[in-house]
Amino acid sequence: MNKFDAISPLDYRYYSDELKPYLSEEAAIRYQIKVEAALAKTLADNGICSQKAADEIEQAARSITAAEVYEEEQRIKHNIRALVNCIQRKVSDEAKPFVHLTATSNDIISTAEALRIKDACEQVLLPELAALEKTLIEIAEREKETAQIGRTHGQHAEPITFGFTIASYISRLGGRILKIREAAANLRGKFSGAVGAYNASSLIIRNPEEFEAAILKKLSLKPGSHSTQLVEAEYTADLMHAIISAMGVMANVADDMRHLQRSEIAEVYEEFGAQQVGSSTMPHKRNPINFENVKSMWKAIMPRMNTVYMDQISEHQRDLTNSASSRFNTEIVAAAYTAAKKLKKTMKNLAVDKESLRKNISSSAAAEPAYIMLAALGHPDAHEAVRKITLSGKDFLQQLMADKELKPYLAKMTQQQIETLKNPEKYTGIAAAKTQKVCDEWKSKI
Repeated sequence: MNKFDAISPLDYRYYSDELKPYLSEEAAIRYQIKVEAALAKTLADNGICSQKAADEIEQAARSITAAEVYEEEQRIKHNIRALVNCIQRKVSDEAKPFVHLTATSNDIISTAEALRIKDACEQVLLPELAALEKTLIEIAEREKETAQIGRTHGQHAEPITFGFTIASYISRLGGRILKIREAAANLRGKFSGAVGAYNASSLIIRNPEEFEAAILKKLSLKPGSHSTQLVEAEYTADLMHAIISAMGVMANVADDMRHLQRSEIAEVYEEFGAQQVGSSTMPHKRNPINFENVKSMWKAIMPRMNTVYMDQISEHQRDLTNSASSRFNTEIVAAAYTAAKKLKKTMKNLAVDKESLRKNISSSAAAEPAYIMLAALGHPDAHEAVRKITLSGKDFLQQLMADKELKPYLAKMTQQQIETLKNPEKYTGIAAAKTQKVCDEWKSKI
């Protein structure tokens, strides 16, 4: 199929070769084959079939393509039986009985899905998130002393530093990375049969739970403490929540950087290519399209968490209400990887306009330190006195210094305190030190 015939934007616009070995339909079949091979090997380990038969099954399975399986599925209308038929056609009569022996479809599907999503997270998504985290740390350390006005409720608050702004995202994204790592490693498989009671395997295996564990160990997975025809849904829900909440952090970074590029703020800007066009009609435009794209990706994916939660519910030991919806979990992983990759590249090219940062720190930023110092020097209602000065709309520092009521208190201030009022960009608390502390912490963890 030509990629321009694709329906999903993830295929024709955001497709990634890095994800193909894990999340493509070809990959889905390949991982199911891995599970069937592990089953055959464990049957041989338990003396149920010969090692020769197990090797034959594994070798035959490796030669099967998704196209073959899908063609067979069109004929018989069952995906896993189609896979089994394709394997059996390529093995001897001696090996045929042992293909898929004791397994139900979801022993293969649940285990294969856990394995490929685990691998995709560990081999592709987590390294990209770690690279983004490293990029944020580099920016924070570089700009830890660069003064910036803090903002709350969209209004100027107190001065901080730009590095301190970035440090918040470092801490939040770092926490999500650890959760994704933990949840991916905790995905489980199953080989407990059609209702989870080991009915089939108990007919020929002395200890079916040990048999299940042995199969899964070959795939670097563990069984859950209990499964029905399905693995307990909470393992996947935990991982998808961690991934989508990581996308939420990335969307927050992107949204804040987008706002800081507004013409009237202009504290940062996204580097433009020499041939890049910002608007089809306005030649001067330099739109923050990459940051907007990251937020847009989050908007498309975030609501899917509702579906993941709904997939926790399956009637009795199994119904098919998750059969279509759970197939989209791979797109959550793909979208998170795409967002991380784009945000990393954009942040690497982020430029900081230090002159705009300085200009945006107005003299009113001295209001809080003025109030605190006046109160410490004994003024009975310093907050109200300072508030009234800010209402004038005139230069705050000039009005403060000219206020006759405040002169006795101002006279008690040290030269350092006066300098803080005159240079509010230096009133950044421990922002620089806190930034470095956060950077050091997450460099050691990621």
